[in-house]
Amino acid sequence: MSNRVFVAADPHWGHEGVCKFLKSDGSPLRPWDNAKDMDEAMRTLWNETVKPGDKVYVLGDWAINRKHIVQPVNGDLILIKGNHDIFKLEEYTKVFRDIRAYHVLGAHRTILSHIPVHTSQLERWRLNIHGHLHGNVVKIGGTDNDYDQPDLRFRCVSMEQIGFKPILLDEVLA
Repeated sequence: MSNRVFVAADPHWGHEGVCKFLKSDGSPLRPWDNAKDMDEAMRTLWNETVKPGDKVYVLGDWAINRKHIVQPVNGDLILIKGNHDIFKLEEYTKVFRDIRAYHVLGAHRTILSHIPVHTSQLERWRLNIHGHLHGNVVKIGGTDNDYDQPDLRFRCVSMEQIGFKPILLDEVLA
């Protein structure tokens, strides 16, 4: 049994629309033209990275519709529900060992969530590992401001920001 722990957010399995998302410069956020190609490529990257005994915290937005919930990917999966994870619990328990609203890593003063926590709550946490923002980051003073500096108390692990495969939790914490 492996002791490796990974995090990843926003795979959006089966989501045609996510293949049309654009970066602020107008270029594609994801390098695929359709969900079928995206799913195949991400599944390959996932399974090359994660071994069956590895734990993976999925920080939301697993699949866009029911028929894509069950994915042949490696890992002992725990879902932190996202805004697109809207189906009945029993549909997700086919894939996930546990399903949560958030997860706290007490020893690291870190909270795992789908949507970034409000900055006023960060006195409790050293770090918020989250998803939801895809190609964006939380900036100093909030997401909509004149500052260009990322707020280092937040780390977005949406698939677009981690090479379209889960990333080791230890790497994020470092």
